[in-house]
Amino acid sequence: MKKTPSPPKHRIFELFSNDNASGVAYKNKFLKRSILSHLDLHGDFTITELSRELNTSVPKITSLVNELIEDRLIRDNGKFDSTGGRRASIYGLVADACFFIGIDVKKYYINVGLLDFRKHLINLKEKIPYRLENTQESFQQLLELIRQYLQELALPKNKILGMGINLSGRINQTTGYSYSYFHFQEEPLAQTIQREFGIPTFLENDSRAMAYGEFCSGEVAGARHVLFVNMDYGIGLGILVDGKLYYGKSGFSGEFGHIPFFDNEILCHCGKKGCLETEASGQSLLRKFREKIKQGFTSSAMKKKKDPAEITLLDIIAAAHQEDMLCIEMLADLGEKIGKGLAMLINVFNPELLIIGGTLSATGDYLRLPVKSAINKYSLSLVNSDTQLRISRLGEKAGVIGACLIARDKVLSL
Repeated sequence: MKKTPSPPKHRIFELFSNDNASGVAYKNKFLKRSILSHLDLHGDFTITELSRELNTSVPKITSLVNELIEDRLIRDNGKFDSTGGRRASIYGLVADACFFIGIDVKKYYINVGLLDFRKHLINLKEKIPYRLENTQESFQQLLELIRQYLQELALPKNKILGMGINLSGRINQTTGYSYSYFHFQEEPLAQTIQREFGIPTFLENDSRAMAYGEFCSGEVAGARHVLFVNMDYGIGLGILVDGKLYYGKSGFSGEFGHIPFFDNEILCHCGKKGCLETEASGQSLLRKFREKIKQGFTSSAMKKKKDPAEITLLDIIAAAHQEDMLCIEMLADLGEKIGKGLAMLINVFNPELLIIGGTLSATGDYLRLPVKSAINKYSLSLVNSDTQLRISRLGEKAGVIGACLIARDKVLSL
């Protein structure tokens, strides 16, 4: 069988660009994008159905579909039985026409995945060891891990149309600047990485990307107003209003973990005292666990570790699932505190759905039940009765899928 050559990258980008387009050429581009968008949102269609949905003549749609087939962006998926008359061909996106990479950067590892044109996650590598620090060494290690992943994929570079990278902290997704990590030079971080690999690169806050991945995966059952709480070493919040990510004026919305919630003298990494993160985050859980061990408490989490400083959140989660009482009790205390904060969010936003994701979501009911109890205790019953509480169903995949989809959206809207 003759191998089909890869489509030139510039042809695909040209379709989604309005440069040098006017009159009939612009109208044809618009209609082609409309065809792709319709197939993207609603699945495979016949020429007649596309003609009706886009209010354009059958001959015109036929001509544009044939051009898109020549560009190897859509394909004829064969005939299907119709109610009378000739059997019609059904058309859909070509899955391997192009790909998008998503990189979800955690504190101690990264998750990387590859999404095809039909939005299927076809490759995923989880928990690749990595240590996130605001240093040149950490940045160079991240670049090397991305380079290794690209080499393992062995895909022609002209088929990878975009790369999304999630980082915690303050990200301006419009300019590509990171204000929390790797801000060593004047140019945007996204631009630096793009120059390194020659792939259009887009930065996003990790909690927003996770929220978007969960939303677009179909797991939210039609909900349009969604809060996604990222429970990791810190606390992040992704906000979806009417199905769209909410960024705020400068793109820094969702700093839920830095609400001055407690009257304590614990210094948060943001430089202020009393933040929600100082008492209700994964980092605070680790701090309190180590203090308990020094006080003489015992835990199965310490079986393989001699030094409490070596304990990670994954160790505490594993111990809780083995019915370790110290870890279970500490998760219950954390759940009560974060639940009180979530009750405040419910009172303010009145969401349809509240999703708990991130590393700590793997604790399941050990976290969910005390959170639910605190929400019932501290929020207005008339308001919280509208809100479903759910643990993330995508787990570690949420951030990767979100990063891929955001890169895909950015490229296809250029």
